[in-house]
Amino acid sequence: MTTVYTRVASPLGELLLVGESDGTAEGLRLVSLSVPGQKGGAVVQDGWLSAPELFTGVLAQVEAYFAGRSTRFDVPVAEGVGTEFQRRVWAVVESIPYGQTLSYGEVAALVGASGAGVRAVGTAIGRNPLLVVRPCHRVIGADGALRGYAGGLERKQVLLGLEGAACVERLAKADG
Repeated sequence: MTTVYTRVASPLGELLLVGESDGTAEGLRLVSLSVPGQKGGAVVQDGWLSAPELFTGVLAQVEAYFAGRSTRFDVPVAEGVGTEFQRRVWAVVESIPYGQTLSYGEVAALVGASGAGVRAVGTAIGRNPLLVVRPCHRVIGADGALRGYAGGLERKQVLLGLEGAACVERLAKADG
C-alpha cells in the first residue's frame, strides 16, 4: 500500500485528505481528513504521493456534504487506526445523525465510561483523524455549549450550522 494525498478547497479552508491505496480508486482507504492548523492534523511527509485522481469518490461525497446534498458519508477508511477505546468512541460518534448532537457525557455513557471517563472520551474524540467524515463536531457540552474541536470552535460552529443543529440556533439567539 502507498500513502497518497490530495488537497481540496472547502468552507473550512483547504482540506488535506490522506489515504492508503493499492494504486486504484477502489483500493483507497481514507486515513485522515484534516484542516489547516488542526491540532494533531496530518502533514504531508516525504514519500507520500500526490494522487488527486484516487480521491474522486471521496471528494464527490465531501462536496455533496458541503453543498447540503448529502447527510452522511460512505467512505472506506483505513483499519487498525486508534486504540480499541478510541474506535468504540468513534463508532458512537459515527452513529450520531446529521443535524443532531450528543454531549460528551452521553457518548461516555454509551461506551460504558461515564463519570471520570468523560475526559477520556473527549481525548478520544480529539484524536479523531477523520474530521467531517467522522462527525466529532456533533459532540457538545452538557450545557449545549460548543466545546473542544481539533479544527477550532469556529469550524465546529460552521459544520453544525450547515447541518441545522439546534445548539447553533440557540447560540445565534443568545448572540442576537
